[in-house]
Amino acid sequence: MNLLRTAPLAAGMLFAAEGHSAGSSAPPSAADFILSGVSLEQSSYKGEPAFRMTMPSEAIQDPQKEKLADRDFMAWLPLDFGNGVIEVEVASELVENAPAYARGFIGLTFRIDRDGRFESIYLRPTNSTANDQIRRNHSIQYVAYPDHRFDRLRQESPEKYESYAELDLGRWIQMKIVVSGDRAELYLDDNPRAALIVSDLKLGAEQQGGVGVWLESGTVAYFRNLKVTPAP
Repeated sequence: MNLLRTAPLAAGMLFAAEGHSAGSSAPPSAADFILSGVSLEQSSYKGEPAFRMTMPSEAIQDPQKEKLADRDFMAWLPLDFGNGVIEVEVASELVENAPAYARGFIGLTFRIDRDGRFESIYLRPTNSTANDQIRRNHSIQYVAYPDHRFDRLRQESPEKYESYAELDLGRWIQMKIVVSGDRAELYLDDNPRAALIVSDLKLGAEQQGGVGVWLESGTVAYFRNLKVTPAP
């Protein structure tokens, strides 16, 4: 994945399915995003205008043939984001005949560079309501693509980059990530306490790049009100 175009990051740049981008009278469309292996359309969810994102059925991983891993399926904006705040509302459903390991994977990617590297914090909504406490503890995940995916981080630093949160399939979840240097904090649903704190972002404090919404196997993703505010 290579950066196709670049754009300066204006303060308070807002991309919302039902809104307008900063400095523009035209509402954003799917054409504003670079698509990495996904399809994106303007749709609605729970009666609200939203983007709908899916991956091809043939891209769903088969654990009998391959090792499950975080990949780069996402819709992203070619910004020059380094530090600041990213906000979005997301919701996920499972595709028909979703594999048993599907979790409703959905999240944010940021600092996406020309080489396709990025930081990410994503959600596993079905883990939040599982009867297995270990699964519940893996409701939120930080990764850095491509060298620090969930399996490596879980092996090298168990529990450090994962946490529990109250999540559900089929409802809007507000995500806010505050990024400063090599630190990122995730806040959910207007809770003033961070749900996950990452104090050593693997791509380093100087990393900059785009911002996007990510999904993995078995997910139909919806998102709205994507807002990127750079640090002053």
